[in-house]
Amino acid sequence: MSTRRKVVLTVLLLAVPISVLWVRYLNRRMVTLVGVVITHSTDPRKELPIAGVQVVPADARLAAEVTSDSSGLFKLKIRRLLLLPRRAITLQFRHSNYEPLNLYVPVSNSLTVAELTPIVPLPVAVDNVAKQTIANPVVRYSIKTATEENVGSAARSFEVANQGNVPCNGAPLCSPDKKWKASVGETSLDAGTGNEFRNARASCIAGPCPFTSIDSSSLENPGRTLHVTATTWSQTATFLVEAEVVHPMVSDVVRYSYPVVFGNALNFTLPPAAESVSIQAEINGQNVIFPLGPALILSWANCNARSNPDETRVYRCELKPGYRWSKPST
Repeated sequence: MSTRRKVVLTVLLLAVPISVLWVRYLNRRMVTLVGVVITHSTDPRKELPIAGVQVVPADARLAAEVTSDSSGLFKLKIRRLLLLPRRAITLQFRHSNYEPLNLYVPVSNSLTVAELTPIVPLPVAVDNVAKQTIANPVVRYSIKTATEENVGSAARSFEVANQGNVPCNGAPLCSPDKKWKASVGETSLDAGTGNEFRNARASCIAGPCPFTSIDSSSLENPGRTLHVTATTWSQTATFLVEAEVVHPMVSDVVRYSYPVVFGNALNFTLPPAAESVSIQAEINGQNVIFPLGPALILSWANCNARSNPDETRVYRCELKPGYRWSKPST
C-alpha cells in the first residue's frame, strides 16, 4: 500500500470517532429560551402573570413541554444541534382560559414576553339577580414581635474589706499602679425563671470610692443572672448593684395593608413573616372578616399567591361571578 493511501486511510479512521465525539458535544449543548407569560392589556397595570400555561415548540423534536410558574416565568431548553440552521422557532402557548397563541421567537439571549388574550365567557342568564357589592377591602395579618413586661427591680449592696496603705510587695492582688495591696469582692443576682435583667448598673456608694474599680463586663448584656466583681486598694468600700427585671414575651401584633384593585382583581403583598392573613370587607354594606387560610379560599374571589426572591408574598384575588366592586376600580 502506498504512503498516500495509508495517510488517507488514517485520516478516515480518525475522522469517524472525531465526528462522533463532535456530534455528541453538539447534542449536549443546550440553548435556553427564557420568557414570561402575561395577560394582554393596553393598561400595563393589568398585564398580570399567568401560571399554568403550556409552552411547547411547534416542532416537538426540539424540546419537551414546560409550564409557566406562578410568576409567569418559563424556561425551555433546546438542543443546539436540532436548531441548525434555524435562528428562530415557533412556540405554542396554551391555557384553557386564554386564546391560543403561536409566537415566532428568535433563538438568542433575548427575553420573550408572551401576551395572552383572556377568553370572554358567554353571557349567562342571571334571572335579574343583582350582583353583590364588595367595598373597602383591607388586609389583616399578624407579625410575631418580641416584647418585654417590666415585673420589678433588683438591688443589692456588698462590701469589699481591705486595709489601706499596705504595700503590695508581690501580693496576689495589687492596685493598678502595683503599689498597694488590694482586695476583691463579688455578688450575684438571679432574676427568676423566665425573667431577665435590663439596665444593670453598679456603683461604689461608701468608702474611698476613688480607690476602687468595678468589672462592668457582665453589666453590658445581662441575662437571668447578674455577677458583679469589685476591687478596692484602700479601706473597706461598699458597692450597690441595681437592675430592672423584665419578662420577655413573643406576642402577635395585628397589622393592616390596603390593597390595590385593577379591574376585577385585588392585589397586595405581605412580608415573609406574615401570619393569619384575612381580608376585611363590606359585603352589601355589612362589615365581615374573611380568613384567607393556607388554601387561599374566599367565598367571593379566586386567589393565588407567589413568592418574590426576597420571600415577600404577592397575592391576587379576582372576583367570582355574581360580585362586583362598589366603586369603579383603578
